[in-house]
Amino acid sequence: MEASEETLELKAASEPSEVERLTEELRREREMHLRALADFENYRRRVERDREMEARRGKREIMLSLLDIVDNFDRALKHIGDSPPAVSQGLEALYRKIQTVLEAQGVTPFQTAGKPFDPKMHEAIGSVESAEYESGTVADEVQRGYLWGGDLLRPARVLVAQ
Repeated sequence: MEASEETLELKAASEPSEVERLTEELRREREMHLRALADFENYRRRVERDREMEARRGKREIMLSLLDIVDNFDRALKHIGDSPPAVSQGLEALYRKIQTVLEAQGVTPFQTAGKPFDPKMHEAIGSVESAEYESGTVADEVQRGYLWGGDLLRPARVLVAQ
């Protein structure tokens, strides 16, 4: 029997105790729990970022539509000369209101005439001979360009001096 008891003691000594086994299992479960929490936090951030990007994309489309209206107002106001004062004042008030809405959203026009042509900011739709401007300089703005919070919303359509 002594040999059998020795064998049991050796076997017990080589196997981890119940406490050690449970401690290790608890450690693994805790690690899995922490990983799951981290994965969920990453998922939450990604969903929030995607939601913000989609909202910004939708807002961008609305801003571009408003810019088309502003362009039409610009053209109308250039040819308003013989209209009755009430009509011209009404159009100018509407134009100012739209400009105020755009500015409140961070949409601002940028100047192009006389500036060097920058393909990141300008869309060249033609070139013109110019004694006033150096070659490669924006000679005329056909459609105003806009920034939105520092990012390009719409490039300016320009004529470049040769």
